[in-house]
Amino acid sequence: MASLPSASRSERLPGRRHEVDLPTGMVPYRTYGDVTAPPLVMLHGLRGDHHGLVPIVSHLSGFHVVVPDLPGFGEAPPLTTGSHDLAGYAAWTRAFVAAVAPGAALLGHSFGSIVAAAAVADGLPVRALVLVTPVAGSALAGPRQVMTRATVLVHRLCAALPERTGTAVLRSRLFTRVASIAMVKTPDRALRRWIHAEHDRWFGGFADRRVLLEAFGASVSHGVDESAARILIPTLLVGTTLDDITTPAEQERLAALFPDARLEMLDGTGHLVHYERPDAVAALIGRFLT
Repeated sequence: MASLPSASRSERLPGRRHEVDLPTGMVPYRTYGDVTAPPLVMLHGLRGDHHGLVPIVSHLSGFHVVVPDLPGFGEAPPLTTGSHDLAGYAAWTRAFVAAVAPGAALLGHSFGSIVAAAAVADGLPVRALVLVTPVAGSALAGPRQVMTRATVLVHRLCAALPERTGTAVLRSRLFTRVASIAMVKTPDRALRRWIHAEHDRWFGGFADRRVLLEAFGASVSHGVDESAARILIPTLLVGTTLDDITTPAEQERLAALFPDARLEMLDGTGHLVHYERPDAVAALIGRFLT
């Protein structure tokens, strides 16, 4: 896979590991770039961790990039208080940014877009907001609601099983691969294999079944549209023409809800744009924030 530009750049990217103690527990995070450059905090999507955003980071320059693992995912332990719902993650985001990178720009991808938008709408002071393939509205009422409700049913069945069995199903390669195949859009076979391999490596890294089920419930029952009207800072939305989670029409609708937002659409890619077109995403971020 090292022959792929995105894979090769990601593997060579030097990151520094840190920890910070918050009232809700320890948070591991990575930093990249010049520590004196303008800070940019990035929030990853559901079931992922900081690794998923490294391809974008590898194409960025001129920023001090901070990428935490969300509580309960990757190396981050679950929250010590509260639930892993939207309110819990938004409050955690406000505390993390205040402690590590006050005044930074904030980026959220997928589920991270919902969390980042909610945190800013609830008063987090950041200089700008970037939402990559943002989830416009609740998936329970979206264009793929039948598929979403089927996925919800599977998660409920896993919740009803004995904990060890239910967790094993949720962490299984088959479960991960079905989700990965549903989202990938690139016709490049080598790139597809790398994306599936990345999901195989990192998508089972949730702390326990409770964390995943709480976060999954938040991801399908909320959207950025709940927060958009209360976000007064400049906002960049990076949408894609093949995103099955939020269609181009929904991206247009979402952009109109913000007082100050710009929508940039990338052709020929879908929700996994952070893997399929990280260079294009980084270029849009760089132009917007400089």
